[in-house]
Amino acid sequence: MTSPRQQPSDSTGSTGAPRRRGPGARRTARVALVAGLAVAALTLSGCVTAFLPPKAAEPTTSSSSPATSDVDAELKPFYEQKLDWKTSGCADGFECATAKAPIDWDNPSDGELSLALVRHQATNGKPIGSLFMNPGGPGGSGYSLVAESLDFAVDKDLQENFDVVGFDPRGVGKSTPVTCLTDSEMDAYLYDVTPGKRGSDEWIAANEKAAKDFGDACAEETGKMLEFVDTQSAAKDLDMLRAAVGDKQLYYLGYSYGTFLGATYAELFPKNVGRLVLDGAIDPSTSNFEVVKEQAKGFESALRAYLEDCMTGKDCPFKGSVDSAMTEIKTLLDEVDANPIPGDDGRELGGNTLLTAIIYPLYQADAWPYLSQMFDEVMQGGTDIAFQFADGYNGRNESGKYADNQTEAFNAINCLDYSYDDDKTKMADEAKQLEEAAPVIGEYMAYGDTFCANWPYQTRTERGEIHAKGAAPILVVGTTNDPATPYVWAQNLAEQLDKGQLITYKGEGHTGYNKGSDCVNQAVDQYLIDGTVPSKDPMCS
Repeated sequence: MTSPRQQPSDSTGSTGAPRRRGPGARRTARVALVAGLAVAALTLSGCVTAFLPPKAAEPTTSSSSPATSDVDAELKPFYEQKLDWKTSGCADGFECATAKAPIDWDNPSDGELSLALVRHQATNGKPIGSLFMNPGGPGGSGYSLVAESLDFAVDKDLQENFDVVGFDPRGVGKSTPVTCLTDSEMDAYLYDVTPGKRGSDEWIAANEKAAKDFGDACAEETGKMLEFVDTQSAAKDLDMLRAAVGDKQLYYLGYSYGTFLGATYAELFPKNVGRLVLDGAIDPSTSNFEVVKEQAKGFESALRAYLEDCMTGKDCPFKGSVDSAMTEIKTLLDEVDANPIPGDDGRELGGNTLLTAIIYPLYQADAWPYLSQMFDEVMQGGTDIAFQFADGYNGRNESGKYADNQTEAFNAINCLDYSYDDDKTKMADEAKQLEEAAPVIGEYMAYGDTFCANWPYQTRTERGEIHAKGAAPILVVGTTNDPATPYVWAQNLAEQLDKGQLITYKGEGHTGYNKGSDCVNQAVDQYLIDGTVPSKDPMCS
């Protein structure tokens, strides 16, 4: 959810420090994290296991009958399109389809784009409806979340009662994508060390040039769709997809940035809301700077929690108090920022990349032991684990290839969803506020407005509270020490919604559903399956 370049992540649409796309707040970060750490563990142990793929089932096809929708005549061809679901080319046990949407919903005859969907049919054979999934980002692939990590996305009860549908929003992944850079160009954008002292005129100018070059490349490679990858357009796509699968109302589970997409949908189409769960919520009324500041505080709080846990074990690379260890980490960041450590592949480990590597394991408390290993290695001048973590976050494999277009989509969507101001005096003042709010990492999340202020297109909407008046009750899940989407945002969104019900998960990590809390899972499942809305916040643990 955060900003392009050095934002703490996925998550919302904020901007953190320029020149790197830092950690974001997204559910997909956890999926990649688990996979990445597993690979790292195998690499360190030297274990290699090969598996033969199962024999593929015979391909089949089926169609969805669209639901009747009261829309303008020029939109009916989109709302009334029939989706052809095919097993050919899909993962075993899944069906895939492609839908068409207008590039510009205000001018539907002015070009079309494609939306990729994947479906796992309800195991009981009697689905309540289609449960649409969004993993966050922006830029995360709902298609991949469902097709590759179904059990992570939803539990068995939801798989039994719903056709679980993953989709890539406009500009993302298998849908018509935002396209910008080659792999080598992306390496330079994400990992090159910016010349000049952080915050200096030279440093800002270098970031402005990199931002303009990135945006110009996106405009040239993507075309006119680049102007229309905003969240409101994606929410209109979602309503069209709801109708295309035959549902009169929307069933939806959105994580992190996916909560903003879901809340935006509820604001635009309140009468079409069936049951929406928004987990790891973003406060839609929060400004870009406040997003960055709250995320900086959130990740810093998670870093302290990691240290408190670390110091109870024998393999902790830090000694003394949590405060002294936080100071040591700040010193390490500053040293690496001033004197980057060369890596084996020619890249240099600078302050921005090290921050990404630190934040990546903070999404999940189970990953904290690997963070200790990374700190220990970097303190000794090594870079392997740090680059594995940063690469895992950025979707880069060992050969230097990028698995998807998450970085491009993240930047493009965020630049249209928020307003930005790259006035140097203002950014310098905000940098001081970030350092005060998060003394260790705040400095590395400043000056992010330089990126989107140089984007080819600017936002056409104003951020504000979302009330969704007239919508059915909506569940909002918040984790008390969520580093990427701070708990206060869940409280705010639940309060803003006309019929919002907060579900609190007292714990660590990003998002709360399907992470081991029976209390959270029960509240979400009963709501989605039976429509049961808790009478009060169950305060889960």
